[in-house]
Amino acid sequence: SMTYGGAIVNVYHANKGEGIAMHSHPYSHATICHAGSCKLTQEDKSIVVDKNSIPVNLLAGKMHEIEALEDDTVFVNVFAEGKY
Repeated sequence: SMTYGGAIVNVYHANKGEGIAMHSHPYSHATICHAGSCKLTQEDKSIVVDKNSIPVNLLAGKMHEIEALEDDTVFVNVFAEGKY
């Protein structure tokens, strides 16, 4: 994790089936997959992203989760708590 210009950047390394369990929070965040692939679920919709995908905005107050679909998956969450 690091903070840069008021944004918090969290980098995650996960193997297949690992990630971040279903939760919500009062701020939005962008999620970017840098290696492997992830399933992003927000409310009742899911998409699969990989290194070729554009960042996905997970909205404030909505239940969401991130699951690695491959070993050695790397994804990043970027947010500025209280701004979005």
